Amino acid sequence: MTTNGYAPEHAPRLAWATHAPEVYKAMVKLDAAARKGVDPVLLELVKIRASQLNHCAFCLDMHTKDALAAGETVERIIQLAAWEESRHFYTEKEIAALELTEAVTVLTDGFVPDDVFERASGHFEEAELAQLIASITVINAWNRFGVATRMVPGHYTPGQLKH
Repeated sequence: MTTNGYAPEHAPRLAWATHAPEVYKAMVKLDAAARKGVDPVLLELVKIRASQLNHCAFCLDMHTKDALAAGETVERIIQLAAWEESRHFYTEKEIAALELTEAVTVLTDGFVPDDVFERASGHFEEAELAQLIASITVINAWNRFGVATRMVPGHYTPGQLKH
């Protein structure tokens, strides 16, 4: 234990962005391209949900702080972990995006179900849906970098960097 009573902070395994700077720069560009045309608050909800599913503490820290900075409520962020039980906190469009996020993120059960895709396409124009799918794919990639290298949460300041 530390002097404040909390467990000590773990060290990152690898500063991957330092050792693979071209990959990092490409990811930042891909992330910027994927977010175009997607509502920023919806995007943060999607990024938080994918990060919950992938257990990426660093990305959870970043995207909850960014969501709060963008005007999202604490209550809606807290409820994301159990959104199916608290659907009344979200719009139908947000629910469709969360369903799609889960289906794209958790592929161990098979492909993205047709009904999930159809619900999403009922709420998003094709271009926006393509951007949303790209954003879900990119946050999943960021999550994998974060989890594999044990990036340390707790030090992110909103606006510091985007992914």
